Amino acid sequence: MTDSQQWVAMGYIKGVFGVKGWLKIAADTEYADSLLDYSEWRLSKNGLHRNVILEAGKTANGELQVKLEGIDNRDEAFALRGHTIEIPREAFAPADEDEYYWADLVGMTVTNTEGITLGMVTNLMETGAHDVLVVEGGYGRKLIPFVSQYILTVTADSKTITADWGLDY
Repeated sequence: MTDSQQWVAMGYIKGVFGVKGWLKIAADTEYADSLLDYSEWRLSKNGLHRNVILEAGKTANGELQVKLEGIDNRDEAFALRGHTIEIPREAFAPADEDEYYWADLVGMTVTNTEGITLGMVTNLMETGAHDVLVVEGGYGRKLIPFVSQYILTVTADSKTITADWGLDY
């Protein structure tokens, strides 16, 4: 894996489990065990990065627990607390038609049907019913439901989203 690829934060190490180097993970994925689909992770903290290999993983009581190669005791595991877990974007499975990874939507420019640029997608929120785009720009912060009623087009090539959304919404 090279440094030129896009790394996507997928969670963080929140603590240790047991004495043999197992870690407790807070996953920022739809399903916590989705992280187990990726054998190589990059851990990041304070601008420093370290590539690691996933040795084993499981969910217990709704919590993701993993064992990384070379992390064999509680002290080594404890030193990794707070590290962000990143996965290379190229390792993601292709999205289904009309489905998008959040990582791909962040950074896209949002314009409305009048051609006015509302801003850039800075984040997404999960509300239960549907996801919501958080758009920041010259007209302030807009929260736009990511549903076909409001999102007319998503163009990956030009990194643009057209929304049926007024300035006063």
